[in-house]
Amino acid sequence: MTIAEILLQDFDTEVSNTRRTLERVPEDKNDWKCHDKSMPFGRLAMHCATLLMFGHYILEDDGMDMANSKRPHMPLVFTTRDNLLTQLDESSSKCRASLAAATDEHLSKLWKFSYGEQIISHNPRSQAFRQMCFDHLIHHTAQLGVYLRLNDIPVPALYGPSADEQWSA
Repeated sequence: MTIAEILLQDFDTEVSNTRRTLERVPEDKNDWKCHDKSMPFGRLAMHCATLLMFGHYILEDDGMDMANSKRPHMPLVFTTRDNLLTQLDESSSKCRASLAAATDEHLSKLWKFSYGEQIISHNPRSQAFRQMCFDHLIHHTAQLGVYLRLNDIPVPALYGPSADEQWSA
């Protein structure tokens, strides 16, 4: 198997988990936060829905300087659940296509992520993709699970059963 084929196995699982979580985001709690330092519910949901565009950028660009980014920042304004899911579909489709087209050689090349002169990471593209796309998405999807729980909304079973759902592979 190629590196991309292995990553695509995880990709489909993580997109499915994120979708099942986003499908439960309420439309009337955009500004709700569990703590003053926390991201508002709607913004966090939009971040999860659009985060795969960052994965697409990792796969398509030679690197990224956040101080001088040539890519647009995704608007994180929640409007409706339907729009949220449309954003997930669009970002995941672009990211998946880029990943499916990536060769082992491409994924093995170093990818520099910086903020001006400050190097954040300079690792193989496959590692940057896993850490800054997959791990980042899993982290924020899990946060959404906490937001759901604190608002008495059933939490989906993602990697095993939740208190609300049985899990099936």
